[in-house]
Amino acid sequence: MTATAPLSILAGTLPVLLAGFGVGLSLIVAIGAQNAFVLRQGIRAQHVLPIVAICAASDAALILAGITGVGAIVDRAPVALTVVRWAGAAFLIGYGLLAARRAFGSQTLSAGADGASTSRRTAVLTVLAMTWLNPHVYLDTVLLLGSLANTHADGGGRWWFGAGAAVASVVWFTALGYGARLLGRVFARPLAWRLLDALIAVTMVTIGVSLVVNA
Repeated sequence: MTATAPLSILAGTLPVLLAGFGVGLSLIVAIGAQNAFVLRQGIRAQHVLPIVAICAASDAALILAGITGVGAIVDRAPVALTVVRWAGAAFLIGYGLLAARRAFGSQTLSAGADGASTSRRTAVLTVLAMTWLNPHVYLDTVLLLGSLANTHADGGGRWWFGAGAAVASVVWFTALGYGARLLGRVFARPLAWRLLDALIAVTMVTIGVSLVVNA
């Protein structure tokens, strides 16, 4: 192996890794009950580590399920990859347009920091329910991320894309849980969510268009 081989591998995998990171982060940061719960527990400094670990590990497991499940379908019927590519592009562009619409709204994430203390068992069961009983998580994480990952099947690209999405989950939930006191003030402002949704819109539409162009 030449000295330039590692750099060549990095150059080939880094864009896919970053694409997975961008898509994963864009899906995870949407306003929802799970994020509000993590933020609330972070502000209270209660059971932050197990909650963050459960959220990140659950996302990783769902991403893995999506990559292997969709990958098996694509291996048996290669034409499915074309369908997946166009369906993924349509979903991403639609999702981006919805985010752009939200950018002109006034949504905030309420942490609900006041109230009684939550036991570790209750906190764990709550975050498990919010994660695994949410039907949207199967659409976003299993179907969408799994499908998009399998558009990068060459050279193990699907796994790099999945790894990027999993890293995005770890980064987001860690920042939300442990940076909650700062983030709680920031995201209590509608302007912060408008800017975040604007960034999500640009990311999603850009990736969706790129899927169409490279089809």
